[in-house]
Amino acid sequence: MGVRELAQLIKNFSQGHKFLRRFYYGADYGQDESSSSLSGWSNYILTTAKMNGFEVIPKRVKYIRSVDNIYGFEKKCDLDVEMAVDLIEERHNYDTIILFSGDGDLMRAIQHLKKEHGKHCMVMSARGHIGREVLDAKMDGIAEEILFAEDFEYRLNMDRFVRR
Repeated sequence: MGVRELAQLIKNFSQGHKFLRRFYYGADYGQDESSSSLSGWSNYILTTAKMNGFEVIPKRVKYIRSVDNIYGFEKKCDLDVEMAVDLIEERHNYDTIILFSGDGDLMRAIQHLKKEHGKHCMVMSARGHIGREVLDAKMDGIAEEILFAEDFEYRLNMDRFVRR
């Protein structure tokens, strides 16, 4: 699912609500740690995110050497802390979290926000990219829904102006 489609999906989820804040985390400057230029792909994604109303939180993607990867490295973002802090700092501005990440590390922050502040949470993830902790959080009532991006993609790609 692309950034434009994600923005449209978020718009549909939030219709009729007064506060909407969308965050997009990450920035890829390539393997050279001293580089100050975004990779072409990352520049495109971040520009598209900004144009679609996302507040971009730039954090450099790390390149970790890996003999098991055909490219010789794996990318690692480690955005959990930034996301958890933003969720907690913004808690007075929302009642429902729609988390577009299957990262189980965030479930502790979600548990705190539900227990201490009465927040609701839905998680959207790609199938096969969801942490065990997210599934456990759903079973424990911490995450109220788990949605899969693939189930919404076809709706976003529908041509609503075609007569049938």
